[in-house]
Amino acid sequence: MTITNYDVIVVGAGATGENVADYAHKRGLSVAIVESELVGGECSYWACMPSKALLRSGHALAAAKRLDGAKQAVTGHVDAQRVLARRDGFTSHWKDNGQVAWLRSADIPLLRGHARITGKKTIEVDGQTHTARAAIVIATGSLHALPDIPGLADSNPWGTREATSAHAVPESLLVIGGGVAGSELATAWASLGSKVTLLARHTLLGDMEPFAGELVAMGMRQLGVDVRTDVTPTKVTRDPTGLITATLNDGSKVTASEVLAATGRSPHTRDLGLETVGITAGDWLTVDDSMLVDGTDWLYAVGDVNNRALLTHQGKYQARAAGEAIAARHHGTALHVEPWGSHVATADHAAVPQVTFTDPEVASVGLTEAQARAQGLNIRAVQYELGHVAGASLQADGYSGRAKMVVDQDRNVIVGVTFVGQDVAEMLHAATIAVVGEVPIDRLWHAVPAYPTMNEIWLRLLETYGRPN
Repeated sequence: MTITNYDVIVVGAGATGENVADYAHKRGLSVAIVESELVGGECSYWACMPSKALLRSGHALAAAKRLDGAKQAVTGHVDAQRVLARRDGFTSHWKDNGQVAWLRSADIPLLRGHARITGKKTIEVDGQTHTARAAIVIATGSLHALPDIPGLADSNPWGTREATSAHAVPESLLVIGGGVAGSELATAWASLGSKVTLLARHTLLGDMEPFAGELVAMGMRQLGVDVRTDVTPTKVTRDPTGLITATLNDGSKVTASEVLAATGRSPHTRDLGLETVGITAGDWLTVDDSMLVDGTDWLYAVGDVNNRALLTHQGKYQARAAGEAIAARHHGTALHVEPWGSHVATADHAAVPQVTFTDPEVASVGLTEAQARAQGLNIRAVQYELGHVAGASLQADGYSGRAKMVVDQDRNVIVGVTFVGQDVAEMLHAATIAVVGEVPIDRLWHAVPAYPTMNEIWLRLLETYGRPN
């Protein structure tokens, strides 16, 4: 049997795995990457890119309808087939030739097949053994988790993969789950002409500021989505004609052509051979801030699989830190482990940015008011209506939205910001810099927002909070 040696072997060639491989390779390590499906992973083919492509045309049309002078030119509806075709372009028609070509250009060998760890620093890929001198990195992501609802599994439900890759608009769609995925996909398919019903166990976007879910629910209803909160299905069936019927805990029933379960993710850690090195298969992998798996000195886990922040950009951030840390440890150089050092991913703890591409959008970073209070911080939160800002009124007639800033009064720094409204996504990075950089409130008064842009919301929030002494 031939045994191939590398410094680093990365299992999973999604965006996260590609980044850790790239950063380790740029630091002088030999790196191979293993992939059993498509190089580029979930984000490229079944999540971030296709879902946002499905959403964008509806957003653009809705924005035009909110402007007098433009809305008069809107004479039709979204062309669903053209949207689906555009989505197909973003997924490269589910072919990974371009991503494979990038690996080749980066001099990173691709090992096609299913990887299993067989011992410390050793894996097997379809019968071929490979060893790593420095580290093995698990970047296998997460899987769609099907809720335990009687009859659902037998009803041929959509998961997020099916919902982002479908080639026809269902006449009606039942969405189970009011989180980010459920809210975005309900918005997307409603904009394409499907009659959508969304069921949320409690409120929409329950981990965010309460007003976020309230405004998103309002926007969905204006789009025609039947949003039902505080309800759960107790049974789901599909009859011989294909019709889905869901019985709810309040005794009512909902019918639809298709059903999408969007209630969470599970770790993609089964059948990787982790049990051979004393780690429970099927569990999330617990790591330190350099992404080193607890109890090991050679195994790393980056991205969704470590359950720190299930977002592509955070996975890529972790990958950069892990690649640097692996190279430093292998070369015997010191690790930069200060709070914002290059070898650690500390922003995962309290400075995670996220955009929910509903209509209105939700852009947030850091802690909500409730989360900050739960941590015992001495905080003060202020809010302001985005529609009162001149830049917002130029973006849309009757602009509706809100902004909230959460301040740690003991340190005089912002620990959380949430924007809800049309076109707020592109304002998020300024908030992220303020939170990550721990810019003192007194100093932020000198960051003058350009007029008339929506960023003037920063001045309004600071004025509401109060001038420095």
